[in-house]
Amino acid sequence: MKRTLPAELADNGRPPGRWGFLAVGIWLFYLVQPLTEIWQTQHGVTRILGLLNLLAFAVAYLGFFAVLRWQEFRPDASPLWQRLGYLLFMLGLALLLTMTAGQTALTCMVYIAATAVLSLRLPLGVAIVLLLLGGVELAMRVVPGWSDDGSYGFAIFLGGLAVFAMRVSMQRSSELSRARQDMAELAVQEERNRFARDLHDILGHSLTVITVKAELAGRLIQANPERAAAEVADVESLARAALGDVRAAVAGYREISLAGELVSARTALQAAEIKPDLPTTLDEVPEENRELFAWVIREGVTNVIRHSGAKRCTIKLSGRQIEVLDDGKGPTAETSADGHGLIGLRERAHQTGAGLQVGQAPGGGFRLAVKVGP
Repeated sequence: MKRTLPAELADNGRPPGRWGFLAVGIWLFYLVQPLTEIWQTQHGVTRILGLLNLLAFAVAYLGFFAVLRWQEFRPDASPLWQRLGYLLFMLGLALLLTMTAGQTALTCMVYIAATAVLSLRLPLGVAIVLLLLGGVELAMRVVPGWSDDGSYGFAIFLGGLAVFAMRVSMQRSSELSRARQDMAELAVQEERNRFARDLHDILGHSLTVITVKAELAGRLIQANPERAAAEVADVESLARAALGDVRAAVAGYREISLAGELVSARTALQAAEIKPDLPTTLDEVPEENRELFAWVIREGVTNVIRHSGAKRCTIKLSGRQIEVLDDGKGPTAETSADGHGLIGLRERAHQTGAGLQVGQAPGGGFRLAVKVGP
């Protein structure tokens, strides 16, 4: 998913606030093993250097996590060479630690493996885990005085597997967050439609009263001019009130959602017995293009239903372009000329730096397309 883990993940895919550092920092408990080894086997300056080395590794581990968290755990948030360089730096500290902590310094490889899986794309992260696993197993067999008990390799495997599972969980949580956001957009769209229906009823009542009063004033204008004037004044008052209602509706409800328009398009096309072929995900469409693309769908689908005589309508979406295509009779003098809808759509596209195209679709039919940027 080109979709990288979004900001919402702070609430759904990873521990927020200080709990994120607590969840990661608690695993530093396992550095007690090399800490004990240094304290028991080293003395004087060597002990101090070993403890400082161990402290530097712990700080590097937490620091890398802080950077990753700030970048929202996106694998493309910083250049690959920077992340690999940081991992090599941690590896260098771990190898230096073997001079004072001996074999127990291999515990640090578990942290490096976990960080690699968390910070890199999964194939590369898994490859690094396998390299660390092979290197540790080889070192325990060839370094004099080191024993091969299999515990370090097993710990590296489990650490990498645990972080892999955590990444999958984070991605699923992110997808769930997006699904909830789409549902919220649909709920807002439905509420706007409900309000529009209510407003329609109110305006219908007002216009009905205006019509009745205008007819009455017309009949009274000769017989009772004063009452006719009063009725005309009422008509003016009602008309101004209705106009105010329309302006308020336009000002407060002109925004539309891309998700809502896709749902409405499917319903309208099916009602017109036109087979809809619509996208099922909006992941590639940036937020700043969604309202314009929603207007394209509304205008394009309306034209398909009214003018095309089509049996199928296809909508194609990408990050910068939307196309509405049908298999109908294609461009005609009526559809090729800009009507009010296409004129308004062209103006909207121009305001956002996009271009609008109308013409024949590949294989026949009509094509309406809007592309953002060059």
